[in-house]
Amino acid sequence: MKPFEFRTVPSIDVAWGGALRLGERLSGRFEARRAMLVTDGGLVKAGLITPVVSGLEAAGFTVHIFDGVVADPPESVVGECARMARENGTNIVIGLGGGSSLDISKLVAVLAISDQPLSGMYGIGNVKGGRLPLVLVPTTAGTGSEVTNISIITTGETTKMGVVAPQLYGDYVLLDAELTIGLPKLHTAATCIDAMVHAIEAYTSLHKKNVLSDMLAREALRLMSGNLIAACEDGTNRDARESLLLGALLAGQAFANAPVAAVHALAYPLGGHYHVPHGLSNALMLGPVLRFNSGVAAPLYAELADVVGAGDGDDTPARAKAFVRHMENLMDRSGAPRRLRDVGVTDNMLTVMASDAMKQTRLLGNNPVEVREEDALALYREAF
Repeated sequence: MKPFEFRTVPSIDVAWGGALRLGERLSGRFEARRAMLVTDGGLVKAGLITPVVSGLEAAGFTVHIFDGVVADPPESVVGECARMARENGTNIVIGLGGGSSLDISKLVAVLAISDQPLSGMYGIGNVKGGRLPLVLVPTTAGTGSEVTNISIITTGETTKMGVVAPQLYGDYVLLDAELTIGLPKLHTAATCIDAMVHAIEAYTSLHKKNVLSDMLAREALRLMSGNLIAACEDGTNRDARESLLLGALLAGQAFANAPVAAVHALAYPLGGHYHVPHGLSNALMLGPVLRFNSGVAAPLYAELADVVGAGDGDDTPARAKAFVRHMENLMDRSGAPRRLRDVGVTDNMLTVMASDAMKQTRLLGNNPVEVREEDALALYREAF
């Protein structure tokens, strides 16, 4: 067996309605009582935050709310949140929201007690020292950030960078699918497709794919592919919502250990130049990249065809093609936009995005097939 290391968070709690009792759940686990709750203004306006804060306060926590998180958060948001945490004497950080809120929370838990600048943390294994206790509660079934050691930050007009470090694994994760009931159909589709891409790319990751990440990726894909359409058609379907949220977490555990690749590398320029939501960017690039990789990854795609119930028989290339068709059919049925032109991309920008995608060396190195700049351009043209 090829040697491998597998890491994940130490505690995961799955409980419908559990967010309302978060204070009870945390009071016995942590001595800290001065909490910074990191979220976004939309969740505050939707009324999701007030009952959670009330429960925390009833359990003896003092809670300061930072609701300045935005999609594709820039460094300034990280700095503002960390400054607020220090000024309030925060000794426990609670991230509640989508992937951006969780990513900010992970970095703030470090920065609140560190003199190391954020600029020195980018890359793999560059975070020094410890962090505050960290609690993560996702409200979307997508990024899997609650169980990854990764935070993605916007560093310029069109660029993003990642911090990858063991300090970014949380101490406690709560999965409460009731928090996802209000997600609109398009957001449900985009975030779930994002998570399915995590599972697929972890399963085909070139360097760190292992038996545990494979097991998690398969189960994640089974749960999400089987429940995406049900959740899109009826956003109150509890079984579907719970399956998607758990599937996204399992996919997060998989790709935290067997990293993602070309789909994500090609998706990032779409977010940078056109502010296309990350999950939707992945959805737009998934089909072209799957076909591009199929010459090498067909045996693995054939295995995944069995997971999603697509294709049969012993013909590996045919089963791999059936898997690609199945995934594209799922995306078609979900109602998510399917072409780059549908989200405002213009053909004169394809060469610029191809050049930008080449900067994602951390991700491209995990792809089962080498992606050159001319390949990236061809993939964008196929998706256009």
